[in-house]
Amino acid sequence: MHYDYLIVGSGLFGATFAYRAKLAGKKCLVIDKRPHLGGNVYCELTEGINVHKYGAHIFHTSNKEVWDFVNSLVPFNRYTNCPVANYHGELYNLPFNMNTFSQLWGVRTPDEAKAKIEEQRAEALAALNGREPANLEEQALCLVGKDIFFKLIKEYTEKQWGRDCKELPAFIIKRLPVRFVFDNNYFNDSYQGIPIGGYNMLIDKLLESVDTRVNCDFFTNREELTSLADKIVYTGALDEYFGYRFGRLDWRTVTFKTRIEDTPNYQGNAVINYTSHDVAYTRVIEHKHFEMFGQAVYDCPKTVVSEEYSTEYKPGMEQFYPVNDERNNALADKYRALAAGETNVIFGGRLAEYKYYDMAPVIERALAAAEEQNTAV
Repeated sequence: MHYDYLIVGSGLFGATFAYRAKLAGKKCLVIDKRPHLGGNVYCELTEGINVHKYGAHIFHTSNKEVWDFVNSLVPFNRYTNCPVANYHGELYNLPFNMNTFSQLWGVRTPDEAKAKIEEQRAEALAALNGREPANLEEQALCLVGKDIFFKLIKEYTEKQWGRDCKELPAFIIKRLPVRFVFDNNYFNDSYQGIPIGGYNMLIDKLLESVDTRVNCDFFTNREELTSLADKIVYTGALDEYFGYRFGRLDWRTVTFKTRIEDTPNYQGNAVINYTSHDVAYTRVIEHKHFEMFGQAVYDCPKTVVSEEYSTEYKPGMEQFYPVNDERNNALADKYRALAAGETNVIFGGRLAEYKYYDMAPVIERALAAAEEQNTAV
């Protein structure tokens, strides 16, 4: 069979593009080198719990069109992201809000919290003696002061990036949201939730009646696969598509240690960040809390937790986060210039654009790409 589109990668960009192309009467073949569809949103069912195999995925957006689109496929629940930080056993609500400030300093009013932060910001600004922050540590201290930085930012960030905060560029933290209200909702978006039944339900709907192949590596059979379609939608790594012509782009990756616990409620929250170096992992995810609320938590007698570890990417590992420093941004621009010349290839998604995306913007970009190809109905 000959196809209109060969779609390399079955994550949200590829699956969304395939869905819109299918509605427009186009034939698509979606391939994925992994043994499953769905990319990083894939879930494994364990003990009746949808386990986010590649880390916590919480759908959030203020784009009503995108929210209506995904809800037209599968219903979403009312999950609200309210992570907690654990610093040497002390628990703090995130994002930084009045609950956090009360836990840190015992303050009770927004004016008291503002005064404490301004006092510490002034101290950091005075230390700079009029110059601009030279690194992430100085930038963060100028934004929120020493107490929040040293307990909730410094060591967590160093675990994430594998570098001292003084070695990281200041632009990584342009702003830090500070809320002077007692509200633990992490996102400011109008809509958030998890697909009822897990993300596989969403992927299955997007790829319904679309030809798919798993365990299919594009680069192993590139010539044969390319001959099957008029155009390619490529969502893999940008540098790999061009044979690493200018060198490899750097990534951070994460690995997971997942286990079953013989208790219905292990930590009482979906996500707890561990913000000190004495714990090797960055956070612990308890997956049932994404979809089970109230008594349902206890009706499921066991739970599944994942420890998340951040590390440098090496070939053969999964790429997660682009390293947006000067070298990598310049290198990515060289590859993007090559991509612009590939008239029969659409490059989309986190890997192919070398840009970190949340889920909703990926879907938004895929819908726009489909529209540009005159595939949208």
